Amino acid sequence: MYDYIIGQLKRITPEFIVLEQQGIGWQIYTPNPFAFRIKEELQQVFIHMHVREDAQLLYGFRSLDERELFRKLIMVSGIGPKGALAILATGNPGQVISAIEMEDEAFLVKFPGVGKKTARQMILDLKGKLGSLLEKVELPSSEDELPLFGVNPNQQELEEAILALTALGYSDKELTKIRPILEENDQLSTTEGYMKQALQLLLKLK
Repeated sequence: MYDYIIGQLKRITPEFIVLEQQGIGWQIYTPNPFAFRIKEELQQVFIHMHVREDAQLLYGFRSLDERELFRKLIMVSGIGPKGALAILATGNPGQVISAIEMEDEAFLVKFPGVGKKTARQMILDLKGKLGSLLEKVELPSSEDELPLFGVNPNQQELEEAILALTALGYSDKELTKIRPILEENDQLSTTEGYMKQALQLLLKLK
């Protein structure tokens, strides 16, 4: 079983990154590919290998906490690897854990693909069973909102964010509603930033 891969990032797509190590390009699915940056330095990606009848897929994470929560989520009935990635792309591990521990179904159903039944199942299966992940979480007040990724107003960065959101399952109708707000925000500067602002807006549409 792989624990991590250290290599050079060669490609970023809305769904996966390609990390080259010793002449092999590893296709790695990750919650937010645009959180990574192509650069000369070697990068470490923590790996989860998912085997099914027709494929062997690699899922990658920037932190051990993120990978651990992913592994917990895919144990919940109704949540597969794709659904777990969407949850992690929208919120950070601390926010998801807090919602589970506080039995905040209303918060959990805001994530893509999570309905009331799945939210309840997440709470039943995971509350009090998240081990060391709980030690790093400060339970928020009921007024706290979901902070997401980082920010900037470049057209290319905006388009990358829109592509990533489309890959997460958001519709053209939803993205059309929030696009003007993103374009008018002159404080944004990175794809991560556009993702953060966009996801906050999309959650409010629910």
